[in-house]
Amino acid sequence: MRGVPVPLCLCAALVFVGSCGWGGPVEDESGRLPAAPVGVTAAAGSATTVHVMWNAVPSAAGIHGYEVYRGTTKIEDVPGSQHMVDATRLQPATRYVFTVRARDTDGRLGPPSREVRATTPAATASDHSAPTRPGGLRGRTAGSRAVQLSWDASTDDRDVLSYDVYQGGSKIHSVGGAQTATVLTGLRPGTRYSFTVRARDAAGNLSPAGSPVRLTTAGSDDGRDTAPTDFRATTRLGGDGAYYLDLVWVAPRTDGVVTEYQVHLDGTAATSLVFGGTPPPGRATYSFYLGREAGEHHRVRIRARLPDGTWRGLSEERTVTTGATAVP
Repeated sequence: MRGVPVPLCLCAALVFVGSCGWGGPVEDESGRLPAAPVGVTAAAGSATTVHVMWNAVPSAAGIHGYEVYRGTTKIEDVPGSQHMVDATRLQPATRYVFTVRARDTDGRLGPPSREVRATTPAATASDHSAPTRPGGLRGRTAGSRAVQLSWDASTDDRDVLSYDVYQGGSKIHSVGGAQTATVLTGLRPGTRYSFTVRARDAAGNLSPAGSPVRLTTAGSDDGRDTAPTDFRATTRLGGDGAYYLDLVWVAPRTDGVVTEYQVHLDGTAATSLVFGGTPPPGRATYSFYLGREAGEHHRVRIRARLPDGTWRGLSEERTVTTGATAVP
């Protein structure tokens, strides 16, 4: 998801380790690399932090993650579903330069984005007072993939430096303290979202969240584009005399890495599985216990939880019979 500033008059984490240092792009024989990220911005979030954001990079192979650099030093690796990061432990009153590079799921590292600059404000005297919570959060959908948000300004004993926008419990965007509106893009059609806003001062004190606003984007999304593909299901007799269901599928192509799935058996969610680290490349597999009776018929499907936290479309349905091969 990506936020786009507009004028005031209107808007279980995985870390993927990539290359260290600034080295050259990694490419395969085809020479196809992820594009350089565009829409990169950097804005001070406090005297010691800078908020860096960029647009998602399209890639036929899918984006595995992004590398964020301060000067020539890599400071962060983030998953492909994340398009922002807070650079921390910076010096007050200092100018910094940032760039971003994309790495696809085949390991190819793209070229750096254009350089963006941000200057942290001077450190203030001891300040432990957080700004007041932003009030009056309101919003409206702007088509099927964007929303406009606006809110009432917070107050602080010094100054409000920035506002952080959250989707659920995840920070997804930040704007300057003089701005009380933003546009969020990159959403999914026909999806319900909940947003909140918090204010931050130069000392990094964060206000409580204001009341949430809930919006549903226009249109519909049947989930077919984000359903697991090439789904297969078979049963087998285990050494303990019980039957097991063996599943094989290819992860959906989406913005980021999918680590959680839900298996539906006979129309009901039967079990969930979560990969504890980076999922295996290519085909994924999973097995679970069905019972000891032969000749039982079952219908099975699977769906993925995307990096934005939403469950998407179910795969094609397969029919299996204990003691027999599945029928596609």
